[in-house]
Amino acid sequence: MPRVVLYQPQIPPNTGNVARTCAATGSELHLIEPLGFTISDRHLRRAGLDYWPWVSLQRHADLVGFQAERQRRGGRLVALSSQVEAAYTDFRFRSDDWLLFGRETDGLPNALQASADARLTIPMARRARPGEGGVRSLNLSVSVGIVLFEALRQLGPAEGGERG
Repeated sequence: MPRVVLYQPQIPPNTGNVARTCAATGSELHLIEPLGFTISDRHLRRAGLDYWPWVSLQRHADLVGFQAERQRRGGRLVALSSQVEAAYTDFRFRSDDWLLFGRETDGLPNALQASADARLTIPMARRARPGEGGVRSLNLSVSVGIVLFEALRQLGPAEGGERG
């Protein structure tokens, strides 16, 4: 089952919505600190509703701690960014992938993106270009849902994907 990783998330309701998606799919949720809120934040809890007991949540004190866990468990690091051209729909996901999403305000640092095994984007019709108008990115929780459900669709029931 692909794992969802949020790098230093800043907005409690986004993380709560991602947690709800992870509960619904049985996907692990990894949070790389520092967080822009406390886990007890009422907005975070409200967005996750009463599904928190079904969230397999792991917190990592920093990027080094997360990288050690990923190294121990194996799997590819798949970074999602609005700054790349490779579409997530053209990628073949595997059950041991770590789907890495960046901060709401500024995404993933370039060095972290460069260390990933793959860098993908969600194509948008009105993507912002330098000096032009357009959409910079999608909401974090929406992006997680789009990519995670595509990975699960590809993997099918035998790998934790489609369910009846």
